[in-house]
Amino acid sequence: MIHVCYCFRDKTGHYAKFAGISLLSVFENTKEEVTAHILHDKTLTDENREKFSQLAARYGQAVNFYNLDELIPKKVAKIVKLVPEVEKAASTVGAFYKVLIPQVLPKDINKVIFFDPDTIVNLNIKELWLTKLGKKFLGVVTETKNGVNPKKTFALCSEGIVKPDDYFNCGVLLMNLKLLRDEEKTITKGIKFRGENPKHRWLEQTVLNYCFSARTVKLPIRFNCFVRKERSGGSAQPLGKKIYHYAGGTSRPGLDMSDPCNQLWMNYFIKTPWFDAEALGRLYATLQEDLGTRWKDAPVKLARFLPGKMRAFFVEPSKLKKMTALFDIKDYEEVILAKNESSLEDLIEAIYSCKGSCIFFILTEKLMKKNFPFERLTKAGFEEGKDFLKAWEFLPNAEATPFDSYPLIEKL
Repeated sequence: MIHVCYCFRDKTGHYAKFAGISLLSVFENTKEEVTAHILHDKTLTDENREKFSQLAARYGQAVNFYNLDELIPKKVAKIVKLVPEVEKAASTVGAFYKVLIPQVLPKDINKVIFFDPDTIVNLNIKELWLTKLGKKFLGVVTETKNGVNPKKTFALCSEGIVKPDDYFNCGVLLMNLKLLRDEEKTITKGIKFRGENPKHRWLEQTVLNYCFSARTVKLPIRFNCFVRKERSGGSAQPLGKKIYHYAGGTSRPGLDMSDPCNQLWMNYFIKTPWFDAEALGRLYATLQEDLGTRWKDAPVKLARFLPGKMRAFFVEPSKLKKMTALFDIKDYEEVILAKNESSLEDLIEAIYSCKGSCIFFILTEKLMKKNFPFERLTKAGFEEGKDFLKAWEFLPNAEATPFDSYPLIEKL
């Protein structure tokens, strides 16, 4: 029997489906017997719980539920007391549920594979399960294997508390429960350390690295491959037999099916009980509202800003020809080319010289590979909508910032 575990707090009622999609991917690729253990709290709805049960029954597998609000409320309350920011932060106390796994799962289970809900398990987990841990606490994939520089990214490494080559990601863990059950005091010490040092941005990942980074078995990258790393390679080929981690930011799933990572996620999602008429209805309603707002507001904004004013433009040299066509830029209209940092000073000087009579269309969302520094314009006394516009908002979709469809995915 292979044991897997998911942990989450579901404030909106829409997050449970991510764990469900990941779990389905486990069942799809693993023919051995699997028991799933789900650590949750009162935010897991009866409807979502039933969908997990339906999913397990369809594949002839088992699923067990553990309501931490009922089973160990004092332990959860202690975590909140030690790290009070979890009551207000985007990452809730649910992030710490994984450190409670050794205390919650039955004592006859000596090992478990933990998956974050934002994973797709595109392989048979038997090989991972059979990895021998010996006297090590965890099987992990280090951050360096995914191209991360831990010394620059994690304070534990920059301060010398954890060796950069040992720092690991917590999205996939092979957990030696037999040993970890005796480490409750150690873990509590780690939680206390994190509560006293909020500069360490990550929550449970800080705790587990603080406690166990020197006592792990390092796993191959295929067991926790960041989607952003896969996307950065620009591969249009079908994805391989790996565990893909859609870990925030540029790793998140979306609706653009030309992206192999999105397509992989969607191929599993459509097989779950969460993909139904209601989900499609929510998607349609949200799209209709979002697109309606975009198309309604853009012309109104543009019309409001321009009466009685001349236009001027700030644009990258490589895009000048295209922007000239799109905005019908006239020969007499001022154009400042966004070549480098000094170009920003030219822009500020130009806005000063024509203040009140001209509005600058900023067509460069990135300057020197960084977000355009609008704070420099506002500190100089200029106002958005009066002195300058974020003009890429009025571009056709193909020219604008790529549409982030993850918020739509969340509401499905």
